[in-house]
Amino acid sequence: MSLRVAIVDDHAMFRTGVRAEVDHDVEVVAEAEDVDTAVEAIIRTLPDVVLLDVHMPGGGGLEVIRRVHPRHLEVKFLALSVSDAAEDVIGIIRAGARGYVTKNISGPELVDAIRRVASGDAVFSPRLAGFVLDAFAGTIEVAQVDEDLDRLTEREREVMRLIARGYAYKEVAKELFISVKTVETHVSSVLRKLQLSSRHELTRWANERRLI
Repeated sequence: MSLRVAIVDDHAMFRTGVRAEVDHDVEVVAEAEDVDTAVEAIIRTLPDVVLLDVHMPGGGGLEVIRRVHPRHLEVKFLALSVSDAAEDVIGIIRAGARGYVTKNISGPELVDAIRRVASGDAVFSPRLAGFVLDAFAGTIEVAQVDEDLDRLTEREREVMRLIARGYAYKEVAKELFISVKTVETHVSSVLRKLQLSSRHELTRWANERRLI
């Protein structure tokens, strides 16, 4: 019997792409685009593995796990996200996910990750495994990272990471499907909240906290 999988992501085109990649190897029993629909669909279908985006409307992947996991420990979660930031990886694993892979993963690799998570293994993209090890070794100050990031909205965090990676405002706008003016507004807000004065300081701040 094939593995039963749910796909939770707020982008319909991405869900369609994932389904196309895995449909021949697993049975996709549910899709959802936000926290509330995800929780309802997961509890209704009880899939073996949930492919879970980290950032979504209504509280994100963390909220989905918090609302499902205590009642249904048999459902396993595999984070599938564009983000490769340390605090996202560590936060979702602490909540109960069994793995974390980034969206540049190939179809066969994703199917393999699903199977491994379903069998009880922990699966990470290579670079991300180091974040988890560092967190448990105490070399990443997770509490401080969380405190700083709590000041920012989810959109501001996305903009912050891209700016810190050297993206131009136009590139950020294209990546996030927002206007350049909106990017400028978010950058100003991020700098103000973090008490930084320039993009250079923001890049250094993010690097020191291993957020990029």
